[in-house]
Amino acid sequence: MSDLKTATGGKAAGREPKRAPKREPQQRSVRVVMLALMIAMLLAMLDNLIVGTAMPTIVGDLGGLEHLSWVVTAYTLATAASTPIWGKLGDMYGRKGIFLTSIVLFLIGSVLSGMSQDMGQLIGFRAIQGLGAGGLMVGVMAIIGDLVPPRERGKYQGLMAGVMAIAMIGGPLVGGTITDHLGWRWSFYINLPLGAVALGMVTAVLHLPKRERAKSKVDYLGAGLLTVGITSIVLVTTWGGSEYDWNSAVIMELIAIGVASLAGFLFVETKASEPIIPLHIFRNRNFTLMSLVGFMSGFVMFGAVLFLPLFQQSVQGASATNSGLLLLPMLLSMMIVSLIAGRVTTSSGKYKIFPIMGSILMVVGLFLLSQMDTGTTRFTSGVYMAVLGAGMGFLMQITMLVAQNSVELKDMGVASSATTLFRTLGSSFGVAIMGALFTGRVQDEMAARGGGGATASSAQLDAASLAKLPVPVREAYQFAVSSGTHIAFLVGASVGLVALVAALFVKEVPLRGAGPEPVPAAVSDSE
Repeated sequence: MSDLKTATGGKAAGREPKRAPKREPQQRSVRVVMLALMIAMLLAMLDNLIVGTAMPTIVGDLGGLEHLSWVVTAYTLATAASTPIWGKLGDMYGRKGIFLTSIVLFLIGSVLSGMSQDMGQLIGFRAIQGLGAGGLMVGVMAIIGDLVPPRERGKYQGLMAGVMAIAMIGGPLVGGTITDHLGWRWSFYINLPLGAVALGMVTAVLHLPKRERAKSKVDYLGAGLLTVGITSIVLVTTWGGSEYDWNSAVIMELIAIGVASLAGFLFVETKASEPIIPLHIFRNRNFTLMSLVGFMSGFVMFGAVLFLPLFQQSVQGASATNSGLLLLPMLLSMMIVSLIAGRVTTSSGKYKIFPIMGSILMVVGLFLLSQMDTGTTRFTSGVYMAVLGAGMGFLMQITMLVAQNSVELKDMGVASSATTLFRTLGSSFGVAIMGALFTGRVQDEMAARGGGGATASSAQLDAASLAKLPVPVREAYQFAVSSGTHIAFLVGASVGLVALVAALFVKEVPLRGAGPEPVPAAVSDSE
């Protein structure tokens, strides 16, 4: 993959690129493909945010409040469990066809979800949707890995960070608007026009080199064991401390099943001819370190997204309607820094400094956020969020870039899926652990201040409910929430320190691509 022409299916594959005037048209074709990929990425990221806003209306129409959490859990489980499988299928049978299949599956799940007549149907159809979503994210990352050499990929980092910002800000706003004016079913149907555009553009403009179909069979046993292991982990983090006590029999059984399944998976992968996740990729130091950093950044990122709007609504009196806008300082900072880091990486070929700077800023930002109390202004919290966002901007795309640069091109799909999976699992652990600590602290503080009855069923009250409480109880709850966010963000800062230590050991291996001294496709820095 010595030039963009080769990656986009040009006839010059296998020869040295000498016709410089062709380069700009090829770059334009890459930008068109990138637009299609970003639309697909937006599909996967927007869905949960839009549906989350519509959930109260959905429950009011379909009933089944006791199954509410499963609407989200089914989607998350299916996405996490299918991610490694989609990546491997792309490596074995060709990226484009597998990616288009995932889009179609996601759209089928969207249509069926919109047509649901009861909560059971919605949960099942959301699982189908989640299966497709698993292929969307890993497909985007793997195709970018095939299409754009690592050295040039920094040009597009700002675009990917921008899509994430649009999803997080626009998702709740779009979800609320659609639900209010068109009905909750359109929170699923809205995926159809976006998906149709992505399908059409990918089909028309994406041309990847032909690859020989794998002769080995899919590692079904490894896939099954990995699916059971991931499902057990996600259920433990989802149910622990909420549906069931952490020391309950159900949680203990899930932990045992998860450990046994993952141990069996590791054994099977050493014997399989086409393992779902080839274990040899973890011999590469940079890949392993970036997987760890990705896990930690996912832990922190989704924890912050969960608790920052809650703090600003409960303590600072912000409106829940504009909850996405509350994250604007963090998301804008993340997007700008990601763009700058990408440009510097492309021009210099250097990247080690960015995971280190990102980890430092992440720790500092989380520590600052842990110091917020009932007297913290929105401007001050916005500055703290901007610091955290800058750290995320240095980390979010660099982790994927370094991980992909650390493996052979034939393993691009599994490298992308493994990195995405670790980030997903990190977010599950982050939400579970930070959420459990937050809820426990809020309930303890309310009980100590005589307001425990106000939160007997939940540690979260929206702004409207909070305004109806007596002043002493409201003040007690605001203090309890600030105390809960304090402990949650302190834990996040501790996790950030682990990411910093990992980043310090990253070895600067030259990026493949248009640098002055291109390196072979298979670079190993294992020692």
